[in-house]
Amino acid sequence: MTTKITALQGQPAKSRSDIWQTLNRLLIGSALPHAILLFYTFLAMFPIVLTIINSFKERKNIFAHPYALPLGNLFSLSGYQLVFNPDRANTGLYLQNSLIVTVSTIVAVILFGAMAAYALSEYQFPGNRWLGLYMSIGIMIPIRLGTVGIIKICTALGLTGTLQSLILIYIAQNLPLAIFILSQFMRDLPRELKDAARVDGASEYHIFFRLVLPLVRPGIASVAVFTMIPTWNDLWFPLILASQEETRTVTLGVQMFTGQFLKDWTALLAALTLAMLPVLIIYALFSRQMIRGLTSGAVKQ
Repeated sequence: MTTKITALQGQPAKSRSDIWQTLNRLLIGSALPHAILLFYTFLAMFPIVLTIINSFKERKNIFAHPYALPLGNLFSLSGYQLVFNPDRANTGLYLQNSLIVTVSTIVAVILFGAMAAYALSEYQFPGNRWLGLYMSIGIMIPIRLGTVGIIKICTALGLTGTLQSLILIYIAQNLPLAIFILSQFMRDLPRELKDAARVDGASEYHIFFRLVLPLVRPGIASVAVFTMIPTWNDLWFPLILASQEETRTVTLGVQMFTGQFLKDWTALLAALTLAMLPVLIIYALFSRQMIRGLTSGAVKQ
């Protein structure tokens, strides 16, 4: 009887010990990584939030109350008024130029990249693997290394000082990554679906546009985000090839408020906010698709 009582009394204590061990494992295995990620998120978002809130303040309040929210007497739209003042900078035109270049680049990269990826993944021909490897090498080589050659080509073709030169450069810059990501997705599609469509009399164009592209939407979203961010934020090629007033992009237009000895912080922060907002909005809308695309397609073997 004494042995049975001892066994019954010991059972709850053992269960409580198992519960505590489970909680400790969850705390170490889940809470710690989340705390690290939250800290990294804070470090990444802090300068963005600081830029946005200070863009709604006057210069004196930016330095007097840099961390305060723009409420009450601190709120001011003087920075945005300066940004859209035609006498200071034509920010509306700069935003329009950036939008034209970015949208044109994204559409062309997705279309041509998907076509090339479909050819590499669907058709077996001599040199298929070597051609895919050649395309992938473009991911590792920065296009800026060929700046001198690019300038010579644009000058010979009469494209210097035009938005077309920027669009062509960005298409060439982003195509290798687009082909790499989309080809991985297309290789994972069941071949039986395409063969069944061919048996039903569907053309290759019909299969590509009506069957394949809808099935690789996560990959297309990933390509769109990875194409937009470097295209919208680029300063190098607009500064070299399209620095004229009528072709200036918003990233280059921000430099209008930066002088050698003085910075117009009110207008500068407002212009930076306008330049950041499209990227933040697109990333917020397509981040889930982008993460899904990276985890379900591009990292598969």
